Amino acid sequence: MAYKRFSLALLLGIAAARPNPDPQISIPTIPTIPGVTEPLTSGAPPGIILQPPTPPLPNPNPNYTPSEIKPKKIGFFFAGAGDNEHADFLASYSLDDDTFGTLLRVVDLPTSGNSPHHLGASYDGKVLWGGGLLSLLKLQNTGYYFDVSDVYNPAYKKSDVATLSSIADEVRAKPDGGFFFTYMGSAAGTSPGRLVETDANYNIIHQWPEDMPGILSILDQQFDPHGLSIDWKRNIILTSDFVAPVSILKPSTNIQRANTLRLWDLPTRTILNTITIPNGGGIQDVKFIPGNKDSAALATAVHLGQVWIIYPFKKDAQGKQGTAQLFFDLGDQARDTTAIFSDITEDGRFAYFTYTTGNHIAALDISDLTRPSRLDDPTAPQPITGPHYVKVTPDQKHLVVTDYFLQTGDVGLINTPADYKAQYIDINADGSLAFNRSIDFQRQFANRGGARPHSAVVFDLSEAGGPRWL
Repeated sequence: MAYKRFSLALLLGIAAARPNPDPQISIPTIPTIPGVTEPLTSGAPPGIILQPPTPPLPNPNPNYTPSEIKPKKIGFFFAGAGDNEHADFLASYSLDDDTFGTLLRVVDLPTSGNSPHHLGASYDGKVLWGGGLLSLLKLQNTGYYFDVSDVYNPAYKKSDVATLSSIADEVRAKPDGGFFFTYMGSAAGTSPGRLVETDANYNIIHQWPEDMPGILSILDQQFDPHGLSIDWKRNIILTSDFVAPVSILKPSTNIQRANTLRLWDLPTRTILNTITIPNGGGIQDVKFIPGNKDSAALATAVHLGQVWIIYPFKKDAQGKQGTAQLFFDLGDQARDTTAIFSDITEDGRFAYFTYTTGNHIAALDISDLTRPSRLDDPTAPQPITGPHYVKVTPDQKHLVVTDYFLQTGDVGLINTPADYKAQYIDINADGSLAFNRSIDFQRQFANRGGARPHSAVVFDLSEAGGPRWL
């Protein structure tokens, strides 16, 4: 069977032909035709950059029986099928001590091959959004929404795609409803990306920046936003630029990494300043430190293996708002480890950093920003392979870490080792970590070629003040 190779030039032409596009469209997949679409999915030759938007192979477990237990702590995990042919999915698990690791529900997407990426909950906890990092390769929708108003019975809600941007990454909920999320690339996967915004009905309404100075800024200097953090009280946003997405895909032979963050004014959604970390080599993540009086934030520089501190209200040498300075060097083991992601406890005392190909999670005591101290032994082996996404649980007693970053296979340059587990790690009173439990996605979903869990949202129904989610 012959296949057409779609070109990036064609996609760029399509995007350029719409000078004032609606911010959102929906791309239908090819309908399932028994005996016809299955060979299309399974027989596609390797090396195709863009593939036909064929439906996923039939559910390999049609007699799946949901669990009827009702745990107080629930982990939702956004995962891809290991074979890239069966449906990608959202899976929920019990995180309670007595039923830990019990699979509760599996909600399939109507698509496959998305490389499911980050997952986030709406402000009211009723909707989850998950982004597809590589959905573009099948010309299919990029953002997926789930109804979790009943946390024990999650359901697929809808999907969408932005008209100017793709390559979904981080997500933050808006207090008045809807989301912000970073799309690292253009509609064709090239630079620049966008900061995408939805309304309270989860319709994409903006792809920032939209003002002329902002557009000129992102055209002048690499803008591939991955990290996203918002200080709602001080009305500022920070995004961090990671890599040019198309540069991780063949025929590229060199990944184009960024060295910058953007500081935004929240009310106007305009860029105030571009902050540079010299030779940062991919600023993958940024997080405001909770409760910090200066709205300081921590950013990860992947090439350097370092954590930098961002002061958004200090002035730089040109009198512009926003400065960066070295905060902590994670050491040789963290340099050029493909990805460094982070999370910080709600009291602002402890920060945690995963470095993927270093197979390590670093723990820092940051209660004194002038003297951060390390809580882990950087030379001690940890029982993990390929850790990436990290989240402190709502009760602040555990870390959830997913041991999978990205495997592009034959079409790309990034294929990081992984054990495909979700780690549930205890946080000790001093902030150090104790490894003791995990969920094995590769074994649980062997009939899909394994599974690749990338991110998580945790609900805690045990607290007297009502449910919490992070």
